[in-house]
Amino acid sequence: MPNAPTMRERRAAHSVIEVLLLEQSLVPRRSRISRLFGRSPLGPASLVWYRGAKAEIAVGRILAELPAGWIIFHALPAGNEGTDIDHLVVGPAGVFTIHTTRHRHKKVRVAGRTVIVDGERLPYIRKAEVESARVTALLQKRMLLRAAVSPVVAIVDARQITVYQPPARVKVIDADELRPWLLTRPHIFTLPERVAASDIIDSPETWDAVLGVEPSSLTEQFTQLERSVHSARIRRFVWVPGISAAVILFAAVIHRIVPALMGF
Repeated sequence: MPNAPTMRERRAAHSVIEVLLLEQSLVPRRSRISRLFGRSPLGPASLVWYRGAKAEIAVGRILAELPAGWIIFHALPAGNEGTDIDHLVVGPAGVFTIHTTRHRHKKVRVAGRTVIVDGERLPYIRKAEVESARVTALLQKRMLLRAAVSPVVAIVDARQITVYQPPARVKVIDADELRPWLLTRPHIFTLPERVAASDIIDSPETWDAVLGVEPSSLTEQFTQLERSVHSARIRRFVWVPGISAAVILFAAVIHRIVPALMGF
């Protein structure tokens, strides 16, 4: 598949952004008045993908700060249903798959294989196990792999993460703690093993990858959308207090004028 970019070229949230942009293509353009008053350019179906992309990009930036010797991959195709592995890293401590999720200002509780957010049980442990098992099988077919791939769930923007009982194999961690945690893992991979694993993961043929949107173009389109969302938020921030102040002022004037006109 000579025309396909290598997997290392894929940006954080590559797959999520592709779906987001597809959803956005179905959203009607905002009117001039809507833009003026700060209506978000995101459609209802786009919002969840936008937030997911922001979370994956945040974790991608954290991983980008790992030192030399660590090789980072993003958005690796993993199945026939459009699913992907958010991040995968190869380093002295081995191979890690990282499932990213965002729970802004929420409490996350973990007990064994159970993850609960606001009373809802979420299947993050199972997803992380499936992803790591898939990568382990892919690597074992092509090289001597002395240790299985380690699954991680990285949670972005949670108010609190409480682990009552750690899962047997999956590490659940605040995304902000991900980099130091990886750097303190015992070294088990030699340099030749890292090179071999990275070469396998980097090959589009390993993942049956198809040629999609060119990575830099995808990033540019997302950046433009992000700017529009930010601009709309700023406009709402300006307009809402202004309108509230105008309503209060109008009510105060009416309160003074009406009694005067009625002779009170």
